[in-house]
Amino acid sequence: MANFYTDNKDLKFHLGHPLMKKIVELKEKGFTDKDKFDYAPVDVEDAIDSYDRTMEIIGEICGEIIWANAESVDHEGPQVINGHVKYARGTQENHEALTKAGLYGMSLPREYGGLNFAMVPYVIAAELVSRADAGFGNIWGLQDCAETIHEFASKEIKDEFLPRINKGDTCSMDLTEPDAGSDLQAVMLKATWNEKQGVWLLNGVKRFITNGDADIKLVLARSEEGTTDARGLSYFVYDKKHDAVKVRRIENKLGIKGSPTCELVFTNAPAQLVGDRKMGLIKYVMSLMNGARLGVGAQSVGICEAAYREALKYANERAQFGKTIINFPAVYEILGLMKAKLQASRSLLYETSRFIDVYKAYNLIAEDRKLTPEERAEQKEYQKLADVYTPLVKLFSSEYSNQLAYDSLQIHGGSGFMKDYPIERIYRDARITTIYEGTSQLQVVAAIRGVTTGTFLNRIRQYEETIVKAEHEYLKKLLVQLTGDYAKAVEEVTKEKDTEYLDIHARRLVEMAGHIIMGYLLLLDSQRSDDYVISANVFIKRAVAENGARYSFIMDFDMQDLGIYRAIKDETLPE
Repeated sequence: MANFYTDNKDLKFHLGHPLMKKIVELKEKGFTDKDKFDYAPVDVEDAIDSYDRTMEIIGEICGEIIWANAESVDHEGPQVINGHVKYARGTQENHEALTKAGLYGMSLPREYGGLNFAMVPYVIAAELVSRADAGFGNIWGLQDCAETIHEFASKEIKDEFLPRINKGDTCSMDLTEPDAGSDLQAVMLKATWNEKQGVWLLNGVKRFITNGDADIKLVLARSEEGTTDARGLSYFVYDKKHDAVKVRRIENKLGIKGSPTCELVFTNAPAQLVGDRKMGLIKYVMSLMNGARLGVGAQSVGICEAAYREALKYANERAQFGKTIINFPAVYEILGLMKAKLQASRSLLYETSRFIDVYKAYNLIAEDRKLTPEERAEQKEYQKLADVYTPLVKLFSSEYSNQLAYDSLQIHGGSGFMKDYPIERIYRDARITTIYEGTSQLQVVAAIRGVTTGTFLNRIRQYEETIVKAEHEYLKKLLVQLTGDYAKAVEEVTKEKDTEYLDIHARRLVEMAGHIIMGYLLLLDSQRSDDYVISANVFIKRAVAENGARYSFIMDFDMQDLGIYRAIKDETLPE
């Protein structure tokens, strides 16, 4: 039987990272749940074993059901019937299988029917589901909305909605509108307090809403009359049982076709306020978006895994000129780089997940008692790292998912362009990852803070302090050299004190930092397992060339060159 967890030892490797012991201890708060729930772990080893066994169950469902349904879901897609969505047959089967196994809401506290899992196993599950079907990965991943409810909503709202997640109620985050995409402060869907009914009523249109006909909807709406900016926006939870939101249409997309992307009409839709008024975008959506971006990171790594496996399989089967094509340098070089990018982006994904696990665990502990100064300092440090690593992992993993899908299809040749092979679907599914939940360009805007504040450089210096095996010292020396060039490039750009000058080099600087960070993560992984030695070599030596080009461009660039680029803004098309 196919099992997408047991056939990929990288996942168990990351589940066994040394920091997981600390994460479990923080998450379980002294393992007090063992006295209330018979399935709660009694110690760290028990918790990790529970993670491992649960991932095996998910891996089997992914390999036997979700992957098997992926092609039919892509062809059939969802439908709109009487203003509501009907999933494709395979989508419904996937959802029912995961619900029956009790796998939704796994990160929620046990009192709400969850498993109280850390972020790392939850992200592993998201990667597994996305490897099987990236479109269904969206439906699975939107349970992140439950995390937002748990973190910010009142106890009454939590008690009403959270137990439903484990029973299969689906979620959506309703943010974008026809005139408010990346610029969410332009949201105009109206929220009006109805004194007589004692509820907020939502009216307006939302567009490009993933899984838009969900049972539980988190909605960004304008609650303050006369406002036009972020300070007038609040966050609301809506229950589908009110039947006051209709699906106007499902978008006909290039890929992820099983995931219904909807245009919605709200008509006096009763909703409850989440948290405080005016904090919808400023606080709650920003938190939700960080979770969503990590989710796209997991989705992208899952796509990378699927693309790499399809390429490797085809290269071992396809014979040309008397031998299988994997024996040609032009092919095995591509495969080697594909695997290096896959393992690098996965290492970055789980490093980021661990940062999030630590600071969020401290947040929950702080609800019960005051943190010690040492704990508070650690909480702040991990949150700072999570804030800059999250856009970094979204940027790199999504770009790599597109590159690996492209290379995999190329290895397939003409066959890959046909619908006879899964890579054609995987290639189309990958394209959206660099666009939704913030384009790659917006991830650079978020990640550049890690450059200008020195957060990336400080973390790189910490990686640098790690002692590596003697036979790997040459790789570390290359990374030290790259770090020196990166520091010089940052100094060269920031000394101009010009925001446009910084903006035009921002992506180069962020990518230089990312290459060094992922190089170090692969190098450190190779200290625990020889399975990462080849990828560390390939990736770091490639980074020397990639960063070298960026370094040369930055050092040869001046304000006059910026003027040339600025002139493009005035270019118009001939009539």
